[in-house]
Amino acid sequence: MQFIYKLITETLNAMNNKLLVGGIFYDLEKAFDCVHHDILLSKLKFYGISGKDLALYHSYLDNRRCRTAIYNDSENSNKVSSWAKVRHGVPQGSVLGPLLFLLYIHDLSKIINKNSAPIIFADDTSILFAHSNLTDFNRNIHIVFATLNTWFRANQLSLNFNKINYVQFTTKRNTSVNFKIGLNNNLITNSSYTKLMGVTMDNTLSQNNHIDLLTKKLSTAHYILRNAKTYMSASS
Repeated sequence: MQFIYKLITETLNAMNNKLLVGGIFYDLEKAFDCVHHDILLSKLKFYGISGKDLALYHSYLDNRRCRTAIYNDSENSNKVSSWAKVRHGVPQGSVLGPLLFLLYIHDLSKIINKNSAPIIFADDTSILFAHSNLTDFNRNIHIVFATLNTWFRANQLSLNFNKINYVQFTTKRNTSVNFKIGLNNNLITNSSYTKLMGVTMDNTLSQNNHIDLLTKKLSTAHYILRNAKTYMSASS
């Protein structure tokens, strides 16, 4: 929840100082599976990991292989593909997986923090912008967006443009400004709300949307439990 707290705090501080404030909320396609081993190892070396320690990480990532097996129920048989070497991705379900991914994207915030406030939690990347001048505000957004896309391509991470959105945060008395932000005819969506780590926030930082969604989920769960009691005994 520290991620959410920082996002709300940064936004409120900007709004209290009467600044324009907005955020781009990125979505990466299969982020943990796209980590390039050679790039990761070069970054670990840059951060001071060398010798036997670097060799240990290399051994951990290298020589992993996978294949696909499909079970055919009608024929009672398996169809299995040939083994393929895994050149990308960090092993998920392990302690090292998230840590290695964080080291992989650690330099991302360094290249954009002059014009924005990056807030990163694993593969959830949010970029906040604040400025008193509309022209400079718009310019900073486009500069950072272009810079980030260059970084993502260089690090072989793919963006899901269908899920990236831009939200301009504002008070209820003010209206938001819609910007056309995109790359190669791929425009990102201007939205009035976003969802982060299961929390839905709208452009006024209201929790009403989150409460409404949570109420619907609880109502559905209550309906299922209420109907299930006729088929279950009190002791079961």
